[in-house]
Amino acid sequence: MLAAAMRCLLKALSIVSLHASLRRSRQLCCQSSPAQTPFSYELMKQQYRPEVPEYFNFASDVLDRWTEVEKEGKKPKNPALWWVDGDGEEVKWSFEELGVLSRKAANVLSGACSLQCGDRVLLLLPRIPEWWLLNVACMRTGTVLIPGTQQLTAKDILYRLQKSKAKGIITDDSVASAVESVEADCQSLKFKLLVSEGHREGWLSFKDLLKNAPSDHQCATTKSQHPMAIYFTSGTTGAPKMTEHSHCSYGIGLTVSGRYWLNLTSSDIYWNTSDTGWAKAAWSIFSAWSQGACVFVHKMPQFSPPAVLESLSRYPITVFCSAPTAYRMLVLVCGNFKGMEIKPGSMGKPSPGYDVKIIDENGNILPPGKEGEIAIKVKPTRPLFLFTCYTDDPEKTKATVRGDFYVTGDRGLMDDNGYFWFVGRADDVINSAGYRIGPFEVESALIEHPAVAESAVVSSPDPIRGEVVKAFVVLTPNYISHDPEKMMKELQDHVKKATAPYKYPRKMEFVQELPKTISGKIRRTELRQKEWRRY
Repeated sequence: MLAAAMRCLLKALSIVSLHASLRRSRQLCCQSSPAQTPFSYELMKQQYRPEVPEYFNFASDVLDRWTEVEKEGKKPKNPALWWVDGDGEEVKWSFEELGVLSRKAANVLSGACSLQCGDRVLLLLPRIPEWWLLNVACMRTGTVLIPGTQQLTAKDILYRLQKSKAKGIITDDSVASAVESVEADCQSLKFKLLVSEGHREGWLSFKDLLKNAPSDHQCATTKSQHPMAIYFTSGTTGAPKMTEHSHCSYGIGLTVSGRYWLNLTSSDIYWNTSDTGWAKAAWSIFSAWSQGACVFVHKMPQFSPPAVLESLSRYPITVFCSAPTAYRMLVLVCGNFKGMEIKPGSMGKPSPGYDVKIIDENGNILPPGKEGEIAIKVKPTRPLFLFTCYTDDPEKTKATVRGDFYVTGDRGLMDDNGYFWFVGRADDVINSAGYRIGPFEVESALIEHPAVAESAVVSSPDPIRGEVVKAFVVLTPNYISHDPEKMMKELQDHVKKATAPYKYPRKMEFVQELPKTISGKIRRTELRQKEWRRY
């Protein structure tokens, strides 16, 4: 079974830019161009002309519409949500059932929890149906949702509750004790809602309240630009910052990924493996449900290659979406948008609705082949999908804008054909004897070697070159016992062959693990500071 799944995966897998999608053969999107018209990137850009109404709410304007389509028999009989736990338990909700349950949940929020439109609430739940249910309920009440991962410590939770001034927190038994240890220091916290089969003193029971809540609810009237969600960034420097998304930036903006990137239709079954605490999890709501697709969810506590392959073999999943690190645990292949020439290693071309350029330190657009900062044009019109601002931090928001552009913090270049190539984070690029070297390209070369499980590349002081490339490497189990000197020489030679020779790591250190943020990003800053303190 796993072998069959792997063959299927090898046949269909593709990584798009920094994330990816997998699909088996199926009918063309019913909303796309006629079959006789070849699909092209330019045609896709022309087709995408979003209109932003003054008022918009994804729950009432999109999900409730799919309920009507479903009732009229004009939609394939896929469920809206299909959840499995890997042990035989399943939950399937139609759009109508999702509507009924989310209205009941909305009544819980506006009733027992006393949430008003614009109030903020922190949601820490694993991949269980209630996470999707409460996302929709928050839209219906106009509550600003703050998702977070269950990996957060008590200190992390305290910081988020204090910084956001959240009125409530929704979580399960695994996190409840951590919340209780810090709640005395959270003056804005008015309620704690427990999603559990049992009960806990001082907590409201979501199960009991949902059971008794009425199913009639009047959806809040929200403007398109009203805040809908706040995500705490997991940057590699400084404390996490609050980034705000509006009702339209996700509700309308993510139709790009749903329709054009993932090419979803109402007959698709879409599986996104993102943790519920990360922004990518929003794709399993807005990207999928904007197209009427079924959202498939596996409870899977952590990424497991055997579980993924077994599920792809067992269930009729048509689109699989995950991060590059997950694909590296299955295979490693590169790709781009449908209809585009494949250029391995390239980020591809900009999504429709984005005007992306390479700019210099003064905000001037650089010509093809010239390295600079990757930036998105935000004046006179800000792209829908781009986050609104850093919440309650106008100075940080202002610092991200240079002239007419939002500066992403990534460096790269654009070739003569309009393809973008990632170099590295602006503060991670290494300048060795005048050569600018991006950590990403060195790490990409290293990961191709079977001995390398993970790597992080930073600068290291050098009396002659100023700084040189140093690689911190986590070896795979089969290579841990190899002679370190010989292993280093082998990896250095490998990088010289895989990329320009001057980029090879002149220094190398083998480690058991790499320091990471709560979201799994490598903290290169920590490694770089540690390295420079040695000299």
